[in-house]
Amino acid sequence: MKMSRLVAFSSSLLLGTVLALTGAGVAQAKESAAVDYVALGDSYSSGVGAGSYDSASGDCKRSTRAYPALWAAANSPASFAFTACSGARTNDVTAGQLGPLSSSTDLVSISIGGNDAGFADVMTTCVLQSEATCLSRIATARAYVDSTLPGRLDSVYTAISAKAPAARVVVLGYPRFYKLAGSCITGLSENERSAINGAADYLNAATAKRAADHGFTFGDVTTTFTGHEICSGSAWLHSVNWLNIGESYHPTAAGQSGGYLPVLNAND
Repeated sequence: MKMSRLVAFSSSLLLGTVLALTGAGVAQAKESAAVDYVALGDSYSSGVGAGSYDSASGDCKRSTRAYPALWAAANSPASFAFTACSGARTNDVTAGQLGPLSSSTDLVSISIGGNDAGFADVMTTCVLQSEATCLSRIATARAYVDSTLPGRLDSVYTAISAKAPAARVVVLGYPRFYKLAGSCITGLSENERSAINGAADYLNAATAKRAADHGFTFGDVTTTFTGHEICSGSAWLHSVNWLNIGESYHPTAAGQSGGYLPVLNAND
């Protein structure tokens, strides 16, 4: 009689343990699937240069081939809000992109800061003017990264945390544009290309520091783009495109899927 009760108790305990573990596994699976994802940022996040733009996004040029859309298609989140916009600066994010964030937001991605630092003007100056003028404009951009950009990034990151305190925030950086000593035989000088690459590294370092100070994860894309810069012979970035100037120096569809998406996947 006692042995029967012991066996029954042991069986009940084992069954309860199995059910509890199974339930926990189901709950964990549901939890991982039920991600509320919000994608913020500038043209590198909206997908300018990748084509296949959503007509409803207008001048924001959100692409179905951009890394946020690719991630959402692969992961089927519970909700996906895509507010990244071409040309966005830090104040555009705080003023117009944060609406979908809430206490239930689980994942946020963002690339921002390049337009604040004058990315477009730097490239226009370097393409159209002398090497000396190009290098001077790059020095001005670097000075801005030192003096002003950190505070602007702080304002964005603080606003994200306030609206989505439980979210994992992944801050994506920018690639180096050029493979030095590469296949390009015309265009910018090697000094200009080197200085532009150095400015990208400088911007990434400043952004990574601010992201870390806010408890965010910085996603470095320079490694995934290595071997796919302009002048590499297998570029994932558009060079200057006089027929579609807005796509110049932006990732191609391959740059979004091969350069940005793996970095988000590694940090989501």
